[in-house]
Amino acid sequence: MASWRVLRRTLCTAAETAAAPVPGSRWERLKKSKVGVWCRGLFTDYKEACREVVVGSWERPIKASIYASLLGGTWACFYTRPDQPAFEATLLDCSGQLGLLSPWIRNGTSDGHVQSLVKLRNEGRLRVLSLGILALAYQADYDPDATLYEAQCSNLSVPWRELHERVLDVGFVGRWWVLQSKMKDYDVNEEQFKDLPADMQATSAPSVQEVETSERLHKESWLPLTVEEEEEETETNVTDRKEEESQMQALKEEQIQA
Repeated sequence: MASWRVLRRTLCTAAETAAAPVPGSRWERLKKSKVGVWCRGLFTDYKEACREVVVGSWERPIKASIYASLLGGTWACFYTRPDQPAFEATLLDCSGQLGLLSPWIRNGTSDGHVQSLVKLRNEGRLRVLSLGILALAYQADYDPDATLYEAQCSNLSVPWRELHERVLDVGFVGRWWVLQSKMKDYDVNEEQFKDLPADMQATSAPSVQEVETSERLHKESWLPLTVEEEEEETETNVTDRKEEESQMQALKEEQIQA
């Protein structure tokens, strides 16, 4: 009897072990967890979105090209957006160009604008604010390293509504537009021409005929002189004059005789 009981218990234990579910692997448990279900749903959503983008681009190529151009232009503007070191480098370059000129031939507008920016930079009041695809250069009231109460208190800082009054330049696609516009004709001092007549103060571009005539005369100025032809022309003119004088003399004699 004892051996039969032991055999029955052994068979029951084996049956329960076979009936119990075998635990899955770690990867299977991860896929069935909440995190796995959420990641699988997110991947499915992105896959469906990418498929719709490809199908929509194939069905509407013009619209897709416009969107791609806008995205590419935005990325290019963001990538080429100038920063404060770029503004200071451009400012020093312009200051160096003006420094090579005599004060008598500098453009007053260019010189005054650059000198004011250089003064703000030396005082530490020149700031550059990045706005994604462009940058704004503006002037502040104090140097950022100043320890004055007015400079450190946030309640006394410049409000945003007054920022447009302090903007000095706009940086876009790698250029500072206001500074470059001020540096136009920086080596022309307009004060030197204020006493001239009005028609001489303004100059206009020459026409095509004037340019062609000037080039032709310039080319002819480099040609060698033909002395022989001038001498032949001179002799011909002298002979013609003598013939005219003889004819006039004959006419006078005929009139006297008559």
